[in-house]
Amino acid sequence: MDGRYITRALEPVLKRAVRQFPAVVLTGPRQSGKTTLLKHLFASDRRYVSLEAPDVRAAASADPRGFLEMHAPPVIFDEVQYAADLLPYIKERIDDNRDEPGQYVLTGSQNLLLLEHVTESLAGRAAMLRLLPLSHREALGYPQAPLPWEPGYAPDRRGKLAYKLLWDSILQGGYPELVATKGRDVSLWHSSYTQTYLERDIRSLRQIGDLMQFQSFLRALAARCGQLLNLTDLARDTGVAVNTAKAWLSILEATFQIVILRPYFANVGKRLVKAPKVYFTDTGTLCHLVGLKDGEHAALGPMGGAIFEAVVLSEILKTLVHRGEAPGLYFWRTARGIEVDIIIDANAKLIPIEVKLSGTPRPSMAAGIVAFRTELSKCVGPGYVVHPGNIRLPLAPEVTAMPFSEL
Repeated sequence: MDGRYITRALEPVLKRAVRQFPAVVLTGPRQSGKTTLLKHLFASDRRYVSLEAPDVRAAASADPRGFLEMHAPPVIFDEVQYAADLLPYIKERIDDNRDEPGQYVLTGSQNLLLLEHVTESLAGRAAMLRLLPLSHREALGYPQAPLPWEPGYAPDRRGKLAYKLLWDSILQGGYPELVATKGRDVSLWHSSYTQTYLERDIRSLRQIGDLMQFQSFLRALAARCGQLLNLTDLARDTGVAVNTAKAWLSILEATFQIVILRPYFANVGKRLVKAPKVYFTDTGTLCHLVGLKDGEHAALGPMGGAIFEAVVLSEILKTLVHRGEAPGLYFWRTARGIEVDIIIDANAKLIPIEVKLSGTPRPSMAAGIVAFRTELSKCVGPGYVVHPGNIRLPLAPEVTAMPFSEL
């Protein structure tokens, strides 16, 4: 990645893991900044070996023990999914020196197969961490800023955000190369990313005979962002079998391209919606797939609300994941259509968040949160209506309208 280095919220977590575990596995989508982060933190005290090059991969496969002897710890093995056969031999070396932390730092872009190999070979020996594209707070230089319901939160720290700048950043997305380097052609970058990175990962995980059909599936899925997912309808509209659609969905989730948001059930006897929702992790990818090339068109078009929901969900997800946490994120919707967009399970408290595209908050926007608080009053924390404007005000008891810039 060229351009300036952007401090990542994961840095202290990664340093701590290297001090405590013999191996650390850092996964995440391609171009999310894994290699840059590791070189920034550890270039001075460990060698770096990329396993993506065919000759290096061949050497690792032909003589794993000799390869590990040549590249003795402490070492970074980048894109280890290309030489997953190394993992049992790494385990062997770790078991010979179990008390020594930080021997191996491994990265991978494909969560599905890598997790299988790590579970088989390095269970109990490796810390698993994820690096997603930049959060808004990382891009602005506040990587450790707490979320609104957490201790130490300061709402005025980051200042106001102009509406146009917000939507331009949404269209750009959070991949470090785009954020760090000004003047890049955003549309061209995302087109290239979809073609070369995403499709290469997908094809290596599962053979896809017709890439055009897979592209149609991606676009159809992007058009359903924020909606209740009907897998049968999605499969029919894209001309694939339901099992194929399910498999492709699993792969997209495993390669960190989508987030599947599942409904929250406090009482299984209640009449609640059971279908999940799907969001794209990166809003730049989402906007590209639905053909949006202008921030104003994205804001005012029919998908404006769904895109803004994806922005808010992505910010919360990245903030929690980059602390090394496994976030509990859900939505809540009754059979009568009363809904809360995002429910966060935070320290035994449920934090309800409603996302509104209007920058003019009104008390009616808090109706879903009020209903949720009534239903689960004992375990619900403060609620928030997040909007793209710059106004903060109370809308109902324990419910605050809050600008996205303060999230």
